[in-house]
Amino acid sequence: MKFRLALAAFAALAAAVVLFGNDYALTFTIQLFVFVVLAYAWNIIGGYTGYSHFGQMSFFGIGAYVGVLLMLHLKWHWLGAALAAGGAGLALAVPLGWIMLRLKGPFFAISLFGLTRVFEAVSFEWDALTGGGTGLYLPPINDQRMLYLALALLCLGMLMLTYWIDNSRFGLQLQAIRDDEGAAEALGIRTTRLKVTAFSLSAVPAAACGALFAAHLAFIDPPTAFAPVMEVTTIAMVLLGGLGTILGPAIGAVTFAVLNELLWSRFPDLYYGLVGLVVIACVLFMPRGIVSLLVRSRLIAPGRGAFRRIAARSGRAP
Repeated sequence: MKFRLALAAFAALAAAVVLFGNDYALTFTIQLFVFVVLAYAWNIIGGYTGYSHFGQMSFFGIGAYVGVLLMLHLKWHWLGAALAAGGAGLALAVPLGWIMLRLKGPFFAISLFGLTRVFEAVSFEWDALTGGGTGLYLPPINDQRMLYLALALLCLGMLMLTYWIDNSRFGLQLQAIRDDEGAAEALGIRTTRLKVTAFSLSAVPAAACGALFAAHLAFIDPPTAFAPVMEVTTIAMVLLGGLGTILGPAIGAVTFAVLNELLWSRFPDLYYGLVGLVVIACVLFMPRGIVSLLVRSRLIAPGRGAFRRIAARSGRAP
């Protein structure tokens, strides 16, 4: 019931912005939706599976360039280009996952960060296709409200996907991999297949979101497509909200975005330092994120409903 209330509240707020908000509110919320999608996508592989990494912008950037090239040269509509970008993200994630997910811990994280930098370097050098450092320009979208609605639906889809993962056997298996991958393999869990599936589920929305973000900006270049700042911000949002939770990425993204906007407008010279201090304080004093505080305050229910249902079916319910 509380999850349905959260969905209803999200739908109401999204509708209020598009119906009554000004251009600033629309632009701010579009950028917020981009980070919400990226946070939920990263949470699947980093939060539930335990494979934290710095390579989410690889899929975001590839998706952005695929979408822009389709819109620019083949005159595709931005929505069709975003769907194709999601397919490109899937086509990249499956073979990449089979190779990279053999690495663990910092080796996996650093290898994907290096891969992102490789993609960025290629996009700089392949200027005949990508425009190099000059970038590629698109005709601007005059009415951003349809793109806003597409991103809102994508956010809603990611929230529902995370809810399903948190309450499914698939999600339990991912958490088993996160807690002890060796023990999960000993129990017969096909860890490689599950990790590649989770990796692909995180890549597709990130790539589609990249295309939508490029359509929103009407421009893309390598520093924008593969921005390390966006990567770090996404991870900080997940940590702030609550790693491996249903509402954590959304709560973290909204909190961080509002705080970011307030600090930037009031303390532009101290902005980066203040944001860093806030993130450090949250990690030190709220290691499980804002969601853990809300659960302790009984404002939201704890997740992991699948544990209770499976235990009840096995006759071992507490």
